[in-house]
Amino acid sequence: MRVGIFGGSFDPVHHGHLRAAQWALEAFLLDRILLIPARQSPFKAACFAPDQDRHAMLRLAARDNPSFAVDDCELRREAPSYTVDTLRQLAEREPLNQWTVIVGSDAGLGLPGWRDVAEVQKLAEIRILGRPGDPESARVDGFVYFPGLGISSTELRESVRAGRSVRYLTPESVRLYIEEKGLYK
Repeated sequence: MRVGIFGGSFDPVHHGHLRAAQWALEAFLLDRILLIPARQSPFKAACFAPDQDRHAMLRLAARDNPSFAVDDCELRREAPSYTVDTLRQLAEREPLNQWTVIVGSDAGLGLPGWRDVAEVQKLAEIRILGRPGDPESARVDGFVYFPGLGISSTELRESVRAGRSVRYLTPESVRLYIEEKGLYK
């Protein structure tokens, strides 16, 4: 089975994440996508929402797509979350799968700085979703253009904090979860 790994902070998950995952599923001829919330990215500041809330929101967002599954393996390990550790764990658990790591062009440009990047490349194919406005230097091996949706988790958090609606930026179930839990205020 060809499985895409789409990780991130998902703080919170939004339609841009889901559209990118669906695009990757189709563009790379994958059988399914594993959405994996990071406990703590080695390249980002700490998350705003607790792990269990980010996991719950991701499960809500993915529940209507039978090709999506949510895996909390990184949330169950010590921080920071390294892709190589996730791949080792997944390859041991599901050795017959062919793995494809899906990253945005910003992460793609940072590949040389990843922990054990050579082993990551042995364990999985790396595919990069390019974004509108990416420079030519972002178009490295594995690059595929993705038109994207102009939505960011930062924008969602700022909107919630300012009392503005995030309706239509994230799945309704996630919007209601954020509201119910009082996240990002």
